[in-house]
Amino acid sequence: MNPELWIVIGVAVVVVIFLLYAVGIYNRLVQLRNRWKNAYSQIDVQLKRRYDLIPNLVETAKGYMKHERETLEAVIQARNQAVAAEERAAGDPTDRDAVRGVIGAERVLTGALGRLFALVENYPDLKANQNMLSLQEELTSTENRVAFARQAYNDAVMNYNTRRESFPDTIVAGMTGFDEAVLWELESPAEREAPRVSFT
Repeated sequence: MNPELWIVIGVAVVVVIFLLYAVGIYNRLVQLRNRWKNAYSQIDVQLKRRYDLIPNLVETAKGYMKHERETLEAVIQARNQAVAAEERAAGDPTDRDAVRGVIGAERVLTGALGRLFALVENYPDLKANQNMLSLQEELTSTENRVAFARQAYNDAVMNYNTRRESFPDTIVAGMTGFDEAVLWELESPAEREAPRVSFT
């Protein structure tokens, strides 16, 4: 056989091996991206449950807290902003700005709920209300689920980001549009705690 033919065959084999390796990297990145998108959808489910509880909580409190209208309205406004941000991010969890918008809106909502629960302490009849106690239990359960979903999301994002930043995966990621995913990070220590909803 001709030596030039051997060189051509050798180069073709190297190119095929390289292409198969690049395809393997691409497929792994797709798999990891889909995992963190799924993890985000789990946060989405829990946040929607939380958002559905808040109007009931405010309605229950409204009857007792007639002089706290501003606080109640702030909770509803923060909830509505969080819902809008969440809908945008749920449509495309790869949109980093949309995810950051949800994180910011959640920060505002958590602060508003914290102020509401601080005021509830001043209303003994409200603290003893059976509906409020039931909502408290559901909200506490939901807050725990949100925390677990955030942890799973951050784990999936970390795995994806680590893979896409590793060599040689970073080359394939850069050529095929695999952008960095956003971690769900809390800025202050107060945000790391779920809103206190104890009425005892």
